[in-house]
This record gives sequence, C-alpha cells and structure tokens, in this order.
Amino acid sequence: MSGIVLEQAIKRYGDTQVIHGVDLTVEDGEFCVFVGPSGCGKSTLLRMIAGLEETSDGTISIGPRDVTRMDPAERGVAMVFQTYALYPHMTVEENMGFGLKMNGVPKDEIKQKVSGASEILKLDQYLKRKPKALSGGQRQRVAIGRAIVRGPEVFLFDEPLSNLDAELRVEMRVEIARLHKEIGATMVYVTHDQVEAMTLADKIVVLRAGKIEQVGAPLHLYRDPDNVFVAGFIGSPAMNFLSGEIRDGMVHVDGIAPLAVPAAEGRSGKVIVGVRPQHLKLDPAGETHLVDVTEALGDVSYLYLKAADGSRLTVEAGEEDPLPEGSRAGLVLSSDRVMLFDAETEERLR
Repeated sequence: MSGIVLEQAIKRYGDTQVIHGVDLTVEDGEFCVFVGPSGCGKSTLLRMIAGLEETSDGTISIGPRDVTRMDPAERGVAMVFQTYALYPHMTVEENMGFGLKMNGVPKDEIKQKVSGASEILKLDQYLKRKPKALSGGQRQRVAIGRAIVRGPEVFLFDEPLSNLDAELRVEMRVEIARLHKEIGATMVYVTHDQVEAMTLADKIVVLRAGKIEQVGAPLHLYRDPDNVFVAGFIGSPAMNFLSGEIRDGMVHVDGIAPLAVPAAEGRSGKVIVGVRPQHLKLDPAGETHLVDVTEALGDVSYLYLKAADGSRLTVEAGEEDPLPEGSRAGLVLSSDRVMLFDAETEERLR
C-alpha cells in the first residue's frame, strides 16, 4: 500500500484557476475524506490524483513514484464513482472480473480474486445475478468489489453514497468503514455530507474555493476549528454565530449577560461568537427570541429561534417538553462553551 503526497497542486481551466496550490499528505493506510460545499474543488482534486484531470502545476506522488504525468492506468489507483457504471448484461461475477479479463489475467486467478472480494463484501449469493436484480446498496458493493479485485495501492471514492436512500447510506457507511479496517488500504473519499466525513475519516480535509481551510482528525476539527467556515461546516446541526464586542476584557452580546472568555483577554473590538446548539440554553423569562419552528425527534428536540434583527439560531433541547412555537425566550451562554472569531478575518481567536 502507498500514501499520497500533493505539493503545490494547481488546476486551471484556461485562465480560471480552480485548485490553488494544495499541499497535502495522506499517510499509508489512512482513510482521508475531502469535504466541502458544492463547487469547492473536492472532486476535481480527487480526479487529479486519479489522473482523470491533468495537473496544471505542482506534483502528485503515490508511494515513492511521481505520478503527476502518468496515465490513470499506471497510477495503481481504483476509483468508485457516484454512479455504479455496471454492465447490465453481465452477472455480478462477470462485472467484478471484467477489468482483469481485459488485462489478460488467467480465468482461475480472476475467479479467486472475485471470490475473495465477494466474501469481503458479502456478495457470494448474488454472483450469478445481473445488476437489475440488485438493490442500490448491492450494486454499489459490486462497484467496490470491481475496484478490490484490481488490488490497487489507493482507493478513490467520489460521493459513492449520494444516490442511495438514507437507510442504505448508513448501511454502506458501515460497510466501507469495515472494508477499510479489513484490507487496510489507503482510501480517499469525497463527500459534501459532513456526517459521512465525521463517521468514516481518520483525517478530514475541509475545502473551500479550491483551497484547504483545515486538516485534522474529525473530533479535532469539531472541537478546535480554525475559522468560522470550518466551525459552521463541521457539526450537525451547524454552530450558531452571534455578533459580539469585547469591552473591558468581557464579551458583550445583546440580550445576554457579559461573558468572561479567556480568548478575549487583552483584546477589544467586534467579534463573532460561536456556540453549538447543545450548548445554548433558553431562559423562559426572557423575550429576546421567538420560537419560530420546533422539531421534536423523540429524545431530542431542535428549536429554531428568530431574533428581532432577523438572525436565526438553533437550540438543542433534551427530553423535556420544548417551548411551543410562537413563544418567546431569552438566551443563556456559558463562557467555557463559546468560541470567538475575528469579525473581519473570521479567524479563530485563541
């Protein structure tokens, strides 16, 4: 198996630059997830690693080899796409072994490799079926099996679960996590779903507009984001942001008692105050916010609040009955549960 190193990787389409000097190391055997909003460049970056997009500048290495100018077939990678791309007239067994057959691999060896992959993916009983007789999740497993039989150095996944329904996505997340644990290969996975990123990744790469905003383990990014973008993107429901000001070493937010936050010491001026929904408490005696919408999900409820200035906040409530829609409440913040960000640069104040 092999790791991946990108050094100042750049992608241009004519005069338009979409990937801006990316430096990244994916360790051997690591599960790395590229995450970000649509148009951030995550799929383009993945396709550059695969060789499906030409790298305009910089270098890409897989293991000890510089693969920047190599053809996709020479890179030792296998890619699993959003669409399954299975041959409808072939059985599962034939689909999984087709690439090996085209490369002249002996029939006995193909059968052995297909058998090994189908055992890993629990496809043994479906080998003689054709794709139309399979569920979406089973088809995606066949597509993954087709990649496994090639014995690649690196697996690349481009939003492979986005066509599945919610229940199947959860099931396939578990399957992919188990697969990684079992074969120990280097995997790079693209998704816009930060829940997928949090549950699958050893390392998350947060991208915005073709640049890396932050790289780290899932819980590190959740607990210690570098800026407003990462703080708002990682975590579900998203972090709330309030306008505040540091005066006399205290953080002041309209309608909330002043907060003594360590990051405010020695500073003054406008700040953005970030607080996650589960750390925001309601004061039924207050009237600063309107309970606009309530989502009661059983053991947890989410209240969507609206302030007088039109800004919106999300509050997570426990098993107690949430405040009814149309009622009003104040907010209570705890100094050790908030994060401060510079109001202009949106960078974290530590």
